[in-house]
Amino acid sequence: MSGPGVNSSNQSRPASWRAIALGLILIPVNCYWLVQVELVQFSTYPTIISLIFTVVFCLFVLILLNQLLKHFLPQWALGQDELLLIFVMLSVVSATAGCSVMEILIPILGHAFWFATPENDWTHLLGRYIPTWLSVDDKSVLAGYYHGDSSLYTVQHISSWLIPVISWFTFLFALLLVMLCINIILRKQWTESEKLAYPIIQLPYGMTSSGFFRHRTMWMAFGIAASLDIVNGLNFLWPTIPGLFSKSYQFEFAAKPWSSMGRVALGIYPFVLGIGFLIPLGLLFSLWFFFWIWKAQLLLGGIMGWPTSSGLGGKTYPYVNYQGFGGYMGIFLIALWISRQYLANIGQKFLGREELEDGDEPMSYRGAIITLVLASIFLALFCYKAGMSLGVIFIFFGLYLALSTAISRMRAELGSPMHDLHYTGPEEIMVAAVGTRKLGVGNLTMFSFFWFFTRNFDCHPMPHQLEGFKLAERVKMRNDRFLLAILLAIGVGIISQFWALLSVSYKFGATSGMSWVPMVYGSEPWNRLQNWLVNPMTANLPAIAFTGVGILFSIFLFLMQMKFLWWPFYPAAYAAVSGSWAISHIWFSLWLAWLIKLVVLKYGGVKSHRRAIPFFLGLILGEFIVGSLWTILGASLNIVTYGILP
Repeated sequence: MSGPGVNSSNQSRPASWRAIALGLILIPVNCYWLVQVELVQFSTYPTIISLIFTVVFCLFVLILLNQLLKHFLPQWALGQDELLLIFVMLSVVSATAGCSVMEILIPILGHAFWFATPENDWTHLLGRYIPTWLSVDDKSVLAGYYHGDSSLYTVQHISSWLIPVISWFTFLFALLLVMLCINIILRKQWTESEKLAYPIIQLPYGMTSSGFFRHRTMWMAFGIAASLDIVNGLNFLWPTIPGLFSKSYQFEFAAKPWSSMGRVALGIYPFVLGIGFLIPLGLLFSLWFFFWIWKAQLLLGGIMGWPTSSGLGGKTYPYVNYQGFGGYMGIFLIALWISRQYLANIGQKFLGREELEDGDEPMSYRGAIITLVLASIFLALFCYKAGMSLGVIFIFFGLYLALSTAISRMRAELGSPMHDLHYTGPEEIMVAAVGTRKLGVGNLTMFSFFWFFTRNFDCHPMPHQLEGFKLAERVKMRNDRFLLAILLAIGVGIISQFWALLSVSYKFGATSGMSWVPMVYGSEPWNRLQNWLVNPMTANLPAIAFTGVGILFSIFLFLMQMKFLWWPFYPAAYAAVSGSWAISHIWFSLWLAWLIKLVVLKYGGVKSHRRAIPFFLGLILGEFIVGSLWTILGASLNIVTYGILP
């Protein structure tokens, strides 16, 4: 008996047009859903999870409908490759549309003009440096956006937003295209040569494989996770119904120096247990171990009397977020070192001096390099026209793309359920290195616009692209049309999210009917720019020193890992954990997953581990399906419902 659809042929197959069309139809629906959940209801954040649960829900529904088609209209049933193509399209778009990218962009565009007052003098202090083609300065247009009870669909509103939307569409499309090209160049090395684990893709691949839904243990775990969230969801709406248990218990020390550690959360999340069980044992150990190393650093700072920071940003001793940035830079350098011969061969291939097979790639290596260069030139010209200097442009995007590549590498190797690096983007490193005066107002102003993709890095689109290529390789999908599907999805996704964000804001109001989040997203970069201009910052040498510590420590961990097979600490885990808000909530679940996996492997061996995997996939699926249903109920009834995240 077949499952939802499996490719029986060993030959590569092109991506089907009907799957591409279905994915494009679902993209606007998914974008609108995300805006409702994350900004209007503010019940949970699907996009901060590495495996976005709204996309898993869509895949689950498609599989159910596909079973009906297989029974009544088998010629119309979708294959595994088609189902996974739709999944990848929705995943890439959701990451781009989510709370670390486009949901931040729209609130930024008009904030400096709407909230300009005689007291803050933003009109003269900031307004004269903000390019008009990148922002909206008409207060009569912004009134509907902020107050609601209006409509996007008027000539005045659409015409005012049109130029900024087109401008940022081209910028974002070019940036995502650069990421795609980097993934194309590195894909074979990471996937076929190094054989990285890609834990995040195991659930969608399993769901679309034959026999997955016949596992009793999977349904047992599904029922456990689903029942927990159903009861807790009912308790959220009607407190008289007893809840089963709180998912997060938080503790905080009152006395110094222990109070410098900040809060310690004991969170039990079934989906984290499930994803954690898929992570390699050593990496799983490193995740929760480095969480306590981070806390130990804060404790040491408290003992030494240093000004410490355990909150988002980590901008005082021991600069844990800067260590995290350095850790990712170390991962990038390590990846370059491991791939040095492979990259040299690609360079020789580009020059025509090397016969390197690239027929199975989405585009030739020469084509990928040329496209990468052209897209990068476009980004440079875009930023130069907006007022940035060329040197700053190259340094900023060099750091950003190095960080993006490292995050993608970390996800492929480690598969952390959640990861972030708040308030420590490339511009913060550059300001710490030379201060604000040397950078100049034009660069600092564009840094404020770039806040929409440097604020934090939890729903980064580049790892989703890479995982999509891995899924395409596993189901033997020919990569040329697959690449076209991703490009179409990105284009339609950006437009769809602009539409969803603006139409919902004009309906409910960014300062009235929606959550407080758009206000925070909009105010943060302009308040920061005001502070930079009014109180110029000098170089922060300790922050740069701790960034260097992060780089060197990551390289040290890698060298020890290469020299000693027993070495249990991994640089990917160190970078993912340092200063991470997400890991501070889920470390306990990761510890439980490590303990369970250790016991299973020690006393049951590899066979028992394999037999246990459906159970843990069921935990993920059960929580994701019920969590999605709660968000649909909330959006339908315009109420806040139970969320599966902290």
